[in-house]
Amino acid sequence: MNQGKYIFSQLMGLISHKQFQTIVNRHFGDYKVRDFNCWKQYLCMAFGQLTHRESISDTVLCLKANANKMYHFGIGEVVAVSTITRANESRSFQIYEDLAMLLIQEAKQLYGLDDELEVTLKGNVFAIDATTIDLCLSAFCWATFRTTKGGIKLHTQLDLKTAIPEFILFSPASVHDVNVLDVINFEVNSFYIMDRGYVDYKRLYKIHSSGAFFVTRAKDNMNYRRSCSYPKDVDTGVLYDQSIILNNYYALKNYPVKMRRIKFKDQQSGKVLIFLTNNFHLGATEIAQLYKHRWKIELFFKWIKQHLKIKSFWGQSENAVKTQVWIAVSVYVLVAIAKKRFMLKQSLYEILQILSISIFDKMPIDQLFQQTQVQYFKEKKDIQLNIFDL
Repeated sequence: MNQGKYIFSQLMGLISHKQFQTIVNRHFGDYKVRDFNCWKQYLCMAFGQLTHRESISDTVLCLKANANKMYHFGIGEVVAVSTITRANESRSFQIYEDLAMLLIQEAKQLYGLDDELEVTLKGNVFAIDATTIDLCLSAFCWATFRTTKGGIKLHTQLDLKTAIPEFILFSPASVHDVNVLDVINFEVNSFYIMDRGYVDYKRLYKIHSSGAFFVTRAKDNMNYRRSCSYPKDVDTGVLYDQSIILNNYYALKNYPVKMRRIKFKDQQSGKVLIFLTNNFHLGATEIAQLYKHRWKIELFFKWIKQHLKIKSFWGQSENAVKTQVWIAVSVYVLVAIAKKRFMLKQSLYEILQILSISIFDKMPIDQLFQQTQVQYFKEKKDIQLNIFDL
């Protein structure tokens, strides 16, 4: 007797099959494919991500153990490991890149009214950073990095108001982080928060010329002269607030206008930070608060690496690796969409953990999370025996 859809089917139902098939047709993904099409490939890979499988063999073994449910999952008959491996190797990763970007646009609309920043701004606020995914050079010979080490770099532009990635780019691990600024289209009146590894005056001036704002940290060897000073407030942590001009000939040529330099002391940690920005309208404490939210992109990288399977890869070709990473990103965004669609109060981490052990349940997702209470406490009257008592 049918008692409803499985949790996995409900989650996958958030993806428009018509839009997915349009993407597949655009890249000829199902060309000369009999049964195991791109949709079934995605379902198998997403199942592995959601249930924390360690490999394709592990995923197939789990699917075979629940073969009677695969028809309702949309997978049908469970295929061999070699079939999924060949699909990951041969079918373009751009199919799943386009799917992830489509889901990102949907998530942005759902989270559009959310704003967890202390600073009220009309424009968007983005954090730009990169993380390196280490690979074994002997197995992934195409991912050259160092003499004995391989890797790829994941450049990300994260919307800090929604925690949804706006832009993702793969590059060899040897490419410097700052090069991603050459391919980003900067929005007028938007803020771009970056670490000091992105301090390149020519590229920063490009942001300034496009009508956008940047907030970054100053390097220790910065050569400049003070133009004027603004009122400081030591009680709030602002040690100085200055307007500066660069001294070095080539630096001044690359950035010929004034820049703002703020020295700020964090009251909690006692750490002193020096910020650079081209925005002269916000208060110094507001600039510091904007930079504080850059940690969200670090959490995004940590969340992706820890809770989705991209640290251990299920294929060795460049196409297979990118396919797995893009599917991991799409699953992350899909969980974020589910959080909004079903009005879930739990964090993304809690949602993913609950989904991983409830994937075969048959109940509405919102009801599942209403009944699930994640608690970490001991009862007040807990009486525990002492192992050393005689």
